[in-house]
Amino acid sequence: MTAAAGAEPNLLGERWPAVLHTELPAVGPSLIDRALCFRHYLAHWIRNRQFDAIQFRSIFEGFPLVELVSRSRLIFEVNGLPSIELKYRYPGAEDDRELMRKVMIQEQACLHAADLIVTPSGVTRDYLTSARFVSLEKVRVIPNGVDVDVFRPAEFRQPNNRATLQLLYFGTLSAWQGVELGIRALAQVRAHVPAELTIVGAASGWERDGLLSLAAKLGLTSFVRVLSAMPQSELVEHLHASDILLAPLTLDDRNVVQGCCPLKILEAMAAGVPVIASDLPVVRELGCDGEHFLLVKAGSVAQIAQAALRLTSDRELAAGLAERARAHVVRNFTWKRAGDALAEAYEELGISRSSTVLSCRRS
Repeated sequence: MTAAAGAEPNLLGERWPAVLHTELPAVGPSLIDRALCFRHYLAHWIRNRQFDAIQFRSIFEGFPLVELVSRSRLIFEVNGLPSIELKYRYPGAEDDRELMRKVMIQEQACLHAADLIVTPSGVTRDYLTSARFVSLEKVRVIPNGVDVDVFRPAEFRQPNNRATLQLLYFGTLSAWQGVELGIRALAQVRAHVPAELTIVGAASGWERDGLLSLAAKLGLTSFVRVLSAMPQSELVEHLHASDILLAPLTLDDRNVVQGCCPLKILEAMAAGVPVIASDLPVVRELGCDGEHFLLVKAGSVAQIAQAALRLTSDRELAAGLAERARAHVVRNFTWKRAGDALAEAYEELGISRSSTVLSCRRS
């Protein structure tokens, strides 16, 4: 948000038919300041408004809604919880016991108040029901989807016939993504074949510098590119120029305890690019090892490199994985399928397509 604190909300009007979009300020020098700013404007904006249902994605907007709204059905879309993720984005946050205590209290209040909890992963569902005492009956697992018209195979793709093997990673550069493992694996791959790694994603300065420093330390400066996040249309071009997508998710509480639904894996599968990913339950929810992608031991640089070399030498395997993966995503992981599942969940709450629904998200 760019509006200054104290400014009027930016009323952008109708974005799509019957869909109105309003931006509220979320400014300040720290995460807490930005959250408090947003909550202040949200409380003022919603005071004289009424909705049949309100869907929110985090405690930053959810907690004030729980306190302010009494007649609306509440839908909590849980992709991640700050009690688990804050320490990765803001090193040292977990050492602030008072902050973490307040975060946990607010998370629990949102989980308890929600009439429906939507999550993209069965691992997340299991965590919420076992560790956070959420009733299984009010949790619905709806996996992420892909726009299969945007993420589609190249029309004239010849897998692995380039002189240099092209590896790709895209997504956030947070520690849980294991991007560092991809750089280390590149060094081992290059001991056998020419190879390069392109990294695409949003990152803080220190995250980007850390990856480039590692590449320099391993003598890979000329073979590692780190690019900023980009529109999907440009990202697809990078996928089509790549031979393998790496998704080396790490073995930590964010991936194993909380859970996630790695969209990068689904998008690469849809685009017809062979995927090498960590063998974790959240990945196995998306397909089968050896049929839709190759799975490797989480944290194993050697296995990532071996899998990349295997795909390089076995073009039939690479092409088969790509073809089966694309068909699997088209059948099971489209945004239409996800949207239909969400609409069905809403209808079970008595919320029809003619109901007034607020989707609230702090950017």
